[in-house]
Amino acid sequence: MTARRLKLTTILTGIVLAGLGLLSWTQDWFHVVVASPQGGELSLDVAGDVAGAPLSALSLASLALFGALTIAGRVFRVVLGVLQVALGASVVLTTSTALADPVRASGSAVTTATGVDGTDSIRSIVSSVEPTAWPWLGLAAGVLAALLGIATVLLSGAWPRATRKYSATRLVVADPSADPAAAWDALSSGDDPTDTSPRLDEGGSGPTEQDRTG
Repeated sequence: MTARRLKLTTILTGIVLAGLGLLSWTQDWFHVVVASPQGGELSLDVAGDVAGAPLSALSLASLALFGALTIAGRVFRVVLGVLQVALGASVVLTTSTALADPVRASGSAVTTATGVDGTDSIRSIVSSVEPTAWPWLGLAAGVLAALLGIATVLLSGAWPRATRKYSATRLVVADPSADPAAAWDALSSGDDPTDTSPRLDEGGSGPTEQDRTG
């Protein structure tokens, strides 16, 4: 694989993984059945924006990171790669925490539906919790994102260097007759902006008699 293709593949893979994390955040993570205080049971769908709220910010940060990688220099690529490892690990932590304790992750949704608050009180009315595939997808995306960050740190040195174009700048003396602002400044200082004859330096002498008669 060429260096340019390696760079393109890494960046596109990172964007896809960040997109999968964001997609997971928008979907239902758990189906929760609770005993209603008024009697009967309620079936609740708990989305990722409740059960794994930080996932959206982490995914957007990862998207921005891979956008920055397209123009980053060699040293900055390593820094961004380390940051990507941290973002991937944070996604793994967020999703795995929700999967390990879905009742706690669904607590705010249960409280909104029933008015029951407090972790122990919520646990007492939850009859069942069934996870969907979406938090597992977010977990897998986080693991792969962290591994991609490690690969970026190790392999980004082989990527092609970013090209730099320099443009030369020339300083041009403004023509007072063509610049109204410069002409006004010249008039203010007592000079004639239309006079193109060479000026004598301060302390110099005027033209000689020979120059005037010659």
